[in-house]
Amino acid sequence: MSSRKVRQFECTQVNEVVQIFLQKKQGWAIGSELTVKCNQTECQYVDKNEPPCPLSLDMFADEIREQAEQRAQQRLKQE
Repeated sequence: MSSRKVRQFECTQVNEVVQIFLQKKQGWAIGSELTVKCNQTECQYVDKNEPPCPLSLDMFADEIREQAEQRAQQRLKQE
């Protein structure tokens, strides 16, 4: 994921439109866990992605699937 695909999202916790994007929890190391991040650092649920936070990885399912397919294709080319 070389560039973040930022999306607008109406967040019910802060009652405003926020920007959300995928991010690795452990940096960009192979095998790092993904999380959905928003630009509201003051939110008490920041970085949690669990209720009542409305953010989830399902929001980026297509992008995650595309990345997995690209990694699989790269592995095939290397063999």
